[in-house]
Amino acid sequence: MSETAKLTRGSIVGHLVGQTAPMIIGVAAIMSVGLIDAYFIGQLGSQELAAVSFIFPITIAISSLGVGVMVGINSVIARALGESDVERAERRANFGAVFALGTGVVLGLVLYALLDPLFRLMQASDALLPLIRAYMQPYALGLPVLLLQMGLNGVLRGQGEARKTSYVSITFAVANWILDPILITGAFGFAGFGIAGAAYASIIGFGIAILMALYLISKAQLPIHLSSIRTCNIKDSSRAILSVAGPAAFSNAINPIGLSVLTALLASQGEAAVAGFGAAGRLQSFATVPLLALSGSIGAIVGQNWGARMPDRSRAAMKWAAGFCLVYGLATAILLYLTGGWFAQFFTEDPAVVAEFENYLAISVWGYAGFGLLITANGALNAVDRAGLALTQSAARVFLVMLPFGWLLRPAWGAGAIYGAELVANLLGGGLAAFIAWRVLRAGPDRNAGDASSQTKR
Repeated sequence: MSETAKLTRGSIVGHLVGQTAPMIIGVAAIMSVGLIDAYFIGQLGSQELAAVSFIFPITIAISSLGVGVMVGINSVIARALGESDVERAERRANFGAVFALGTGVVLGLVLYALLDPLFRLMQASDALLPLIRAYMQPYALGLPVLLLQMGLNGVLRGQGEARKTSYVSITFAVANWILDPILITGAFGFAGFGIAGAAYASIIGFGIAILMALYLISKAQLPIHLSSIRTCNIKDSSRAILSVAGPAAFSNAINPIGLSVLTALLASQGEAAVAGFGAAGRLQSFATVPLLALSGSIGAIVGQNWGARMPDRSRAAMKWAAGFCLVYGLATAILLYLTGGWFAQFFTEDPAVVAEFENYLAISVWGYAGFGLLITANGALNAVDRAGLALTQSAARVFLVMLPFGWLLRPAWGAGAIYGAELVANLLGGGLAAFIAWRVLRAGPDRNAGDASSQTKR
């Protein structure tokens, strides 16, 4: 049993609670930024709120790519620690930070160059494009800051430092809470930047969060010393991170890509439908915070025990996590089904937007448990170097279920087809993902040919 991997000892349930609870706080803090953005942007007008509804799935897709990089760094560090190879874990941690920053530069430049074609493809109107550009141009240029912050969080997560990652997320959120009203609508005699102010607030918040992350990493087991990269085999380290980060990034991005296509389909139903869909999606993101936190925390637990050759503990973590997804998903669905109209009033007073907000929640909430099973199963698969399998099942959920359902039934059902597509995809995708993850974990690490890093210490 590894003495460097603290998650290989003690109660699995205790580790799940201990790793997930602080991450709930951290993820909730991040999601609260989306709600606050939507609230203050909603004060600007319904057009601005509709513009954000087009922007939201794209920013989530980009963030999901960053999450993939974070998961890749998390995975290689956790398994190295599980194998008691602290030196390799430290090299991977330092290289991971530089890798994340470089990825952010590339993504930012590509996104900036493709803004207009991308949003025209999503059927954004000419009236909304100037508002979309005002937000997306600074956001694209700020992506290196976003990716670096996520990479540093991956370094902390791989060490099982969930509490410290929550401090980084809270730092980002608090900065946005303070800056949003000032930079969006204005305060203290300052007029504000309108919708662009939300992007400026996020970029500044990410920069402050990086400073917090660097401080916390300096106190952790694997400090950042960029000089250690000189002794790092860049080719092997890149391959190790990308073997998880590449599939995980696309796996995480597939859902918001699907939502982008659904938004484009929904545009034919009018701006009220798009605005209601987008605003309700912000609330839904906040409601699923515990599920998102669990999907992030399970990776370190499964990864460390997998690396230490204790697959029974990895399976136990998946079993308890699945049970939580079912119970929490159903309870939250009932709550939001009953209170959707009340929550809608926080975002808009437009009756048409409120009606679409309520309609979306009335249908989509019953898939929360399935969504939780999907992302938690993917987190477990990524941790054991089976990210390609996670990517395949995520792609099947969106491209074989969600999009065909919404496309084929939209002429008859209208907006309801779009909302129903998400529900059916979550239910079918979640059930299948949980079954596949359980089969993989039952096989054990010695029979998992994809877990190359557990066979060879690079």
